[in-house]
Amino acid sequence: MNKQKIVLVTGASAGIGKAAVELLLQEGFIVYGAARRVENMRDIESKGAYIMAMDVTDEASMVNGVNRIIKEQGRIDVLFNNAGYGSYGAVEDVPMEEARRQFEVNLFGLSRLTQLVLPYMRKQKSGKIINNSSAGGKIYTLLGAWYHAAKHALEGFSDCLRLEVKPFGIDVIIIEPGPTESEWSEVAFEHVQQTSGNTAYSKMADAFIKTFKNSGSAYSPDRVALLVSKAIRSKKPRTRYVAGNARAALFMRKILSDKMFDRALYRMFRI
Repeated sequence: MNKQKIVLVTGASAGIGKAAVELLLQEGFIVYGAARRVENMRDIESKGAYIMAMDVTDEASMVNGVNRIIKEQGRIDVLFNNAGYGSYGAVEDVPMEEARRQFEVNLFGLSRLTQLVLPYMRKQKSGKIINNSSAGGKIYTLLGAWYHAAKHALEGFSDCLRLEVKPFGIDVIIIEPGPTESEWSEVAFEHVQQTSGNTAYSKMADAFIKTFKNSGSAYSPDRVALLVSKAIRSKKPRTRYVAGNARAALFMRKILSDKMFDRALYRMFRI
């Protein structure tokens, strides 16, 4: 049996996912990178990663991916659930189809993939499930109802899962980054402009885009990858690892009342 840990990383075509794959390869792990855009993973394949097409909203692709790893390696030691995106827009404007997709990608797909790997981790009596949440799983911002709802749900899901699988030697860990250098921001900006840029909420949409584009505080995905590596290598990992300016945001949410936090957001977005 191969003694190197076998790691599956979703959303490996860009950002935190790709950075995590590259770092874990350097550290000697056997890494499978999964994403919809296989062509964007050729660079990590050239560095030694196994790559596979996977859409976390597609059952067959997830089943096939897990089966391939078990066939080739005989085990899965770590699942880094990183795939996800942010869809922003006013509640009144966001189509329910898009709202449901936020949950399909950011929660239900992640949950199904977790279900698929758990039997193997239970059998080997060890494993780590690492869920990439967000500071947005604890706080809220303008025009982000569905994104924040999905991330808040992921936090609760992860806490309950941790209790269930701990007796089988499996750890559940949450990563909580703040704004990170990735395609995530551009996708969020595009969604908010298309959804609410020409509605009664257009001033909020403009303020959202302007504020985040001018913030200049995005965290490097490489630094988030370091936390993922730390969680994997730790014999007693924390339940949560906070990255970047998420720490300040979470502290403010903790000490401020709801209305005080609301006012702070309005001031930040100049509304």
